[in-house]
Formats: sequence, structure tokens, C-alpha cells
Amino acid sequence: MELTKRNTGDKFYGRRKGKSLSPAMQERFDSILPKISIAKGDSQLNKDVLFKDKSELWLEIGFGGGEHLSQTAQNNPEVGLIGCEPYINGMAKLLRDISELELENILLYNDDARHIMDRLEDDSISRAFALFGDPWRKYRHRYRRFISPNNLDRLSRILKSGAILRIATDHPIYLQWIMKWATIHPDFDWIDNNPDDWSVRKPDWYETRYEQKAIREGRKPYYFTFKRK
Repeated sequence: MELTKRNTGDKFYGRRKGKSLSPAMQERFDSILPKISIAKGDSQLNKDVLFKDKSELWLEIGFGGGEHLSQTAQNNPEVGLIGCEPYINGMAKLLRDISELELENILLYNDDARHIMDRLEDDSISRAFALFGDPWRKYRHRYRRFISPNNLDRLSRILKSGAILRIATDHPIYLQWIMKWATIHPDFDWIDNNPDDWSVRKPDWYETRYEQKAIREGRKPYYFTFKRK
């Protein structure tokens, strides 16, 4: 069955909270997040609204525990980063890095990334990441996967010409799904030339805890790089 506009998954299905936060994590959540959080609403967003002093605007969709986002921010201080993550515990973990490392080039959205994507101006993002998203293993849940025609259309609209989109997974079903939908989208070129390009993580593609867990459990991660035409 092909995906349709009706069943491409515009409803959020993931977890929002795990175990209770420690007092320290709760304190960071309450005191730091409001200062760097993108407010909900329908106002349009672009680099000048979010980061006037940064050269580019990058977006990470579902950053998990924030390892990749934190490292990316440290190594690219000239770039403004938007991190979207509905999972409260993951958000709290990243807030620790932001506080301890004094990172000043991250803004956060503690909800569905599509809310932000729909508010961003056309051609406003220079790089986007969708790493190790939930594969939704059951066939009947396939429409919940983030990579879908609707979300690829969203990314196409907000990404600049020549912008990079990075997608990673360790699940064979999601791997096939990504190859089915992302590689045929008319606005993206798959720029990995051979299996070595998408089976080996690039030096500036920083490791996440989900990737570490996959490797420990014997699963092979795959790393896709697409370019907006």
C-alpha cells in the first residue's frame, strides 16, 4: 500500500517522558529551558529571528540524548542550531551539556519537530539531521516513521539549494524504507557513491547513544547523505 496524504503520520506517537527526573535535571529543565526554548505559536521563523549573529541555521529532528547536537554545537560555534525533541528525559540530558559547556548557539523545542518545520521560512536551513529515529517495526505502524513523503516535502521547502540532509538508522526495515522514499524524492540527490559512503560514519558525524547501543547489540548503523537540488 502506498502512502497517502491521509496516512503519512502527521500525528505524534513517540514517548514524551520516561523515569522521573533527578532534582538536578529538573532544576535545569525549569531554569535553563525557558531561556532557550522556541515558543509555541504560528509566527514565522528564520535565522535573523532566531540567531542574528550566526552564519547559518541547522536543524536536528529528534536529538535523543543530545550527544550529536552538543558536539555539533561545540565544533561549529558560528552556526545556530535548532534542536527538537519531545522526550523530556532526553531534553534534560542535553540541558546539562548546555549548562556545563556554556553552549550559546542552541535553541530548543520540546515537542514535535514538524511544528517548527511548518513555521520556518522557505530556504532557511543549511543542514538538517534525522538520526536513529524510531523505526516503528510493525507493518501497521509504518506510517508513523518520520521519513515519509510529507516530511520530505517539508524538508525540501525549508532547506536551501545545496543544503545537506543526513539520515541514520540501524534497523533493516527502516533502512529499506529510507531507500524507498528518500532516494526517489525529486528534490533530493543521494550523494553517497558506494556502500562504504553510507556504511561508515563520517568524521564530523558525531556518535549518539542510540548508535552505541546498536553496535553493542550487533546491529549495523547506516548513514545517508542527501543534497537539496
